[in-house]
Amino acid sequence: MGKSYFDETHCAIGHPKSTFMQWMLTVDHKRIGIMYAVVMFTFFFVAVAAALTMRFELFSPGQQYIEAQTFNQAFTLHGVIMIFMFIIPGIPAVFGNIVMPLMIGAKDVSFPRLNWFTFWLYIFGCIVALTSLFNFNISEGEVLFKFADTGWTFYAPYSLNTDTNVITTLVAGFILGMASILTGLNFLVTIHRLRAPGMEFFKMPLFVWGIYATAWIQLLATPVVGITLVLAILEKYFGIGIFDPSKGGDPVLFQHLFWIYSHPAVYLMILPAFGIMSEIIPAFSRREIFGYRTIALSSASIAGIGYLVWGHHLYTSGMSDTAKVIFSFLTFFVAIPTGIKFYDWIATMYKGKIILATPMLWALGTIITFAVGGLTGVTIAMVGADIHLQDTYYTIAHFHYAMLGGVVFLLFAGMHYWFPLVFGKMYNETHAKIAFALNFIGFNVLWFPMFIAGYMGMPRRYFDYLPEFQIYHQISFIGALIFVTGLIYMFTVLIRATKNGKPCGPNPWNATTLEWHLPSSPPPLENHTKVPYVDFRPYEYHHGQPVVKFDENMRRID
Repeated sequence: MGKSYFDETHCAIGHPKSTFMQWMLTVDHKRIGIMYAVVMFTFFFVAVAAALTMRFELFSPGQQYIEAQTFNQAFTLHGVIMIFMFIIPGIPAVFGNIVMPLMIGAKDVSFPRLNWFTFWLYIFGCIVALTSLFNFNISEGEVLFKFADTGWTFYAPYSLNTDTNVITTLVAGFILGMASILTGLNFLVTIHRLRAPGMEFFKMPLFVWGIYATAWIQLLATPVVGITLVLAILEKYFGIGIFDPSKGGDPVLFQHLFWIYSHPAVYLMILPAFGIMSEIIPAFSRREIFGYRTIALSSASIAGIGYLVWGHHLYTSGMSDTAKVIFSFLTFFVAIPTGIKFYDWIATMYKGKIILATPMLWALGTIITFAVGGLTGVTIAMVGADIHLQDTYYTIAHFHYAMLGGVVFLLFAGMHYWFPLVFGKMYNETHAKIAFALNFIGFNVLWFPMFIAGYMGMPRRYFDYLPEFQIYHQISFIGALIFVTGLIYMFTVLIRATKNGKPCGPNPWNATTLEWHLPSSPPPLENHTKVPYVDFRPYEYHHGQPVVKFDENMRRID
């Protein structure tokens, strides 16, 4: 039995004796995934702090604690961190690294040193983003808070004319995009070349399908936003008239180029999250997943159709009626493969032996919250409704129900599901369930009132508002306090479990996929002791027990 990756590692440079340097130079995919998680959740709480600051300010009409300019910078900081540093790279970088090679029977990703380089490229992008927070005026001896105030979309021409550090933020976005492209390339090659013998595409776990579809989006869509950011930087520095109408440019062109990437990026975020759902539902229903092939193909369909729906963000920006009809139809159409997934998940649970462990609670909660986000998305896919609801709090509520109530909730579900695999210990189930309840209640109290406020006309990104909207902001504030309490409680439970949790066996959930058939938990340095031969479907149960089992040498036990 090999040593755990906590005890031994391969390094990109040399053989350092220091444990700290071993982690910094590691090329082990599991360690890299853990480091991604630590950095991303640190930024996550910074973004949460920015959001809570805005909630405090919006508790009552008028200025309370911060000025309008600072408010603009706060929601830009919140958006940039959440989108570019957390949600987009989140699940692929963390669980794509930790779990995906284990699931396909590989010893590591195809390019371990590229994986290490990509992590540090991500860190470099984050550092550049942090430097854009401040403006150092050496001659005057001043340090000013100069973070971009444009929102995370950086719409021209304002982003080209503001005196805040937009350029530095754009450079950070470009670097983070490059890290995303390299990660997608590495995962594509890994899935194509390093699958265990016998593991055909339709024998892969559905989480791997989610990572695979996501990797294609990373590879093909991310260069578009990279080019867009470069064009904005060139215009800012050299005055080229690309997006600024005062110089002959077209600001709507920026919106098209931005959303050609950023709407596929929505599916880049959600597809691996759907993959987590497809792992948890059969494991805690003790049933083979219903409609395996349709779920797998729907991931590919969502990735493909997702390239074609960006125009629904521009209904109010000016486009022909024909284009509006086409984009509206395509937006409705992309809901079909998503609906197929929901149908298959619910059908899997039907007559199953459902076990309400914490990961399953997060999955069930996500079915509710993402369903609300998805259905309200269909509402604003309609041209007439969107014109009324565009740029209101309705859009904010829809986005957060889809992204936070979908992607992040399933990220939390994956954290609880694979925690025993990563650390070899079990968290306290009672406390974890209490944390889930606080998060679920706080989330809905926070965001649901915004649907009502938005329908009544409350515009988003406003520093101030009319008195009739106050009640909705105050209810949301209470929800924010509950939600943040739940987050702190949840992470406290998990962090304490890494030190004081009870040791658990290699497969505490009685799951069926390969990562749960390792010789030890945490896994050995190079994962499987012997390369398994996969001649079975990934979710086979019989009377609530896995059909396929392995011994410690990865020989199948029937």
